[in-house]
Amino acid sequence: MSFIWATRGRTWGFRFLSTEQPGQDPLARYEQAFDGVRDVPAVVRPRSGMLAVRFPDPEGRRDRSGRPIPHEFVLTPPLSDSVRSVDDAVAQVWPLVRERYAEVWELPKAPAAVSDV
Repeated sequence: MSFIWATRGRTWGFRFLSTEQPGQDPLARYEQAFDGVRDVPAVVRPRSGMLAVRFPDPEGRRDRSGRPIPHEFVLTPPLSDSVRSVDDAVAQVWPLVRERYAEVWELPKAPAAVSDV
């Protein structure tokens, strides 16, 4: 299952930790998905065959400045088919990245993006 996942860590800034395909630049697709909802802290928004999803870190983590950590995803079918709310996203998508994020969020430097989380 592939998706775009962007977040930040305790000390490192916004990064794509997962892309749909190796070597792909996910920025254009990410910007298309989140156009018009940049400042919304939690959202599920369908856009042209994809679903933009953002929610705060379910475990309450914050960066070194005290800001809540957001997790942003661009989902496509079949994963996007069953996500209708932020609660659905947390229940269905967060388990796919929870362990990976726990491994990297406190690293002093951002990890490289991986295509298969």
